[in-house]
Amino acid sequence: MLEDHWYIACRARDLGRRPLRVVLFGRPLVLFRDRASRPAALEDRCLHRGAPLSRGRLVRGEIQCPYHGWRYDRQGGITHIPARPPGEPPIAGDRLRHHACVEQDGYIWTCPGRDPARDRPHAFPHLNEAGWTSFRMDTRFHAPVEACLENFLDCPHASFVHRFWFRTPAARLTRTLTRVLDDGAVSEYQDEPREKSVVWSLLSRRRATLHHSDRFIAPATSQVEYRFSDGRHYIITSSCTPIQARETRVHTVMSFRFGAIGPLIRLLFEPLSRLIIRQDVAMLRAQQDNLARFGPRGFRIIDQDLLIRHILAWRQALQEGTAPPQTGQETHVDMCL
Repeated sequence: MLEDHWYIACRARDLGRRPLRVVLFGRPLVLFRDRASRPAALEDRCLHRGAPLSRGRLVRGEIQCPYHGWRYDRQGGITHIPARPPGEPPIAGDRLRHHACVEQDGYIWTCPGRDPARDRPHAFPHLNEAGWTSFRMDTRFHAPVEACLENFLDCPHASFVHRFWFRTPAARLTRTLTRVLDDGAVSEYQDEPREKSVVWSLLSRRRATLHHSDRFIAPATSQVEYRFSDGRHYIITSSCTPIQARETRVHTVMSFRFGAIGPLIRLLFEPLSRLIIRQDVAMLRAQQDNLARFGPRGFRIIDQDLLIRHILAWRQALQEGTAPPQTGQETHVDMCL
């Protein structure tokens, strides 16, 4: 099931001395830290009267219900019921559902299913690595995970939604190769135009050659990488957390290698990136609103939509428990950018 994977619940710094309510796959969870500061995730309800635990408080690393004071440990076990006299036996068999929860890369990750498919979440590459500069973005999209992933990994839309900022139509033939990997798929581009673009005019040298790849990591991660022959390197990784069917929270880490002036470049690169992602938020909201009105009529997939078939096929296979696409398959497609 798609639920049996790691998803970002919140930034690690946002989980402090108070419980925190989050929603994944439409289900409320409560996050908190135990006495050793380890993160924990439980269903956000008390077994007694169903009150939200997220409105309670922490008592010696356990979460206390705000209604009658029942307390729970990180495994969902009942540790104290104030109304019961001392010495009465514990309530047998009652345990609140808990979820796997880890802290990594400055985020709290949880698995809303029973057991995570991997021991640890995918790491954000080059984060906090010497010689690299990074910044983070936290964006809410009114769109499902599949639409967000396709948007992040789709080149043609950038010439129109981000015209002049990130890409401008050049009508140049670009050759692409898409390969199925053992955890998703990747598309690579040759002879890609980058003139008449604010971002690339400022962040790349004209004489440097470019290697660009877009990678989908199942079930909900995108990774866009730009590697230049002069050593400059940009990698944008986005992890999508499903809140509701058509609402997704996207945590993005942008890491780049630009030499000693990387922190100064960030002063320019970060606001440009936030402008570009706001344009995507607006377009996806308009698209989803229109799909709600008209349904899937007019929704077509063409050869130049390089990764959408792989995104849908992988996520369907994980959802149904069937075999994913066969590793090693390759597709060559020409497109104009």
